[in-house]
Amino acid sequence: MLTVTDINYIRQEVNIKGRSYSGVAKQMDKDPRTIQKYADKEDWNEVKHKQTRKGRVMDSVKPIIDQWLKEDMRKKKKFRRTSKRIFDQLVSDYGFKGADRTVREYVSKRKVELLDETVNAALPLEAKPGTAQVDFGEAPFKHNGEIIDLPYLVLSFPYSNAFYFQVFQSQNRECFLEGLRRIFHYIGGVPKAIRFDNLTPAVKKVLPNGERELTEEFQNFVFHYGFQAEFCNPASGNEKGHVEAMVKYIRNNFLLPEIPFSDIEDLNKSFWQAAEKDRERKHYQKERQIAELYLEDKDSLYQLPAKEYHCVRLEEVKADKYGYIKADNKIYSTSPRFAKCEVLARLSFDKVEILTKKHELIIEHRRLYGKQNKSMEWQPYLNLMAKRPTAIKYTSFYEQLPEEWQTYLEQCTVPEKQEALRLLSVLLKEHDFTYATQALTTASENGHPSVDSIKQVFYQLINGRGQRKEIQIKGMVPPLPTATRGLDHYDQFFQKGGVS
Repeated sequence: MLTVTDINYIRQEVNIKGRSYSGVAKQMDKDPRTIQKYADKEDWNEVKHKQTRKGRVMDSVKPIIDQWLKEDMRKKKKFRRTSKRIFDQLVSDYGFKGADRTVREYVSKRKVELLDETVNAALPLEAKPGTAQVDFGEAPFKHNGEIIDLPYLVLSFPYSNAFYFQVFQSQNRECFLEGLRRIFHYIGGVPKAIRFDNLTPAVKKVLPNGERELTEEFQNFVFHYGFQAEFCNPASGNEKGHVEAMVKYIRNNFLLPEIPFSDIEDLNKSFWQAAEKDRERKHYQKERQIAELYLEDKDSLYQLPAKEYHCVRLEEVKADKYGYIKADNKIYSTSPRFAKCEVLARLSFDKVEILTKKHELIIEHRRLYGKQNKSMEWQPYLNLMAKRPTAIKYTSFYEQLPEEWQTYLEQCTVPEKQEALRLLSVLLKEHDFTYATQALTTASENGHPSVDSIKQVFYQLINGRGQRKEIQIKGMVPPLPTATRGLDHYDQFFQKGGVS
């Protein structure tokens, strides 16, 4: 079993230095197939190659080869052109008359030079195209009338002075990785090297000699996207001074005073354009447009992997006797049939999915942040309650029902309770208690309602029709003429001559 250090070394030697699988395998005393497996793993994406010489016949095709090599440097080693393939393309597409040996020597030399440029691009304080810095900031926002402080993740490019940012509910691991993933896929590439502070979502422990023990999720994220993760020395935030300056710049120019919002994702969508519009100005030192410099950053990005990374964390947890589980000190319901059972909690930045040991979905919750500590999904519990309606009043679940439903159930007969609980079980599959309680309140305006009437009002509400009101007659209705019986009107008719 290879360690993280071994895997990093293989990636560095094969994908960065361009060494052969067999060469690395011999050095590490491993099977070459093992080296190839970890160097070429599809979910990890890195780059680099080899060495040699030059020749006059090459002058006209050097720019073409350089462009191809730069394109290939963004790809995994197994997807790059070989020297032979480059030679064949030059012959077929450009009528090249030189020898294949001349091409091989030039390609080898240029790969070494380009590799040196890439390595230097990753030096901590160098502002090279395609390198980035990342940090969190914090700003006040107005959510549904309440002022709350929220973190925002910033990724900045020191070379061009460009940046992107996204707001989240927390600085936890899932929000951190989601922010990076989101930015990578929005810009269509991955920075070659990214400098971080020793953020808790990324660094588990700072080791002697500058080493870092990374969290498992972050290490896999780095492998997946293939960038070089660099970290500041402890208490040396100046080593990522660019992003720290950008954190302040973003807060002062985009987030103050408090921005009101109801949906955080709608808010984040507006920040992509805000960040790009900010580039319509000159760099503070280079006297060139930031938008123009950013194109050089973008041209130096690594290629995105074929699949997006799933920013989730899986935890084994045990439900209590009520079927509740605890994740990140927040309580989430499962189902009565999983009481005292082991289940899996799959946490993403915005939801918590509870699964069986076979990874079958039991229930899904919106992830809790802030003061809210408990999320209850009633639907799985209601069928059980319907089987024992007389005992419901003595359960903890009954106490958590909305007060309107407690009052209604107290007034129900046993069969009505069963019907009402079964109805709730159906209604709450796709809706929360809001509509169900509103339907109960409306249906109760004319006294104790039947379950069918609650159901009718509920579907009127969700279909946007509401309850139908009684027809109100306005003004006085004129009196109708008195109706008479008998044949007198016929006599009168014939006395006047009848029909002519």
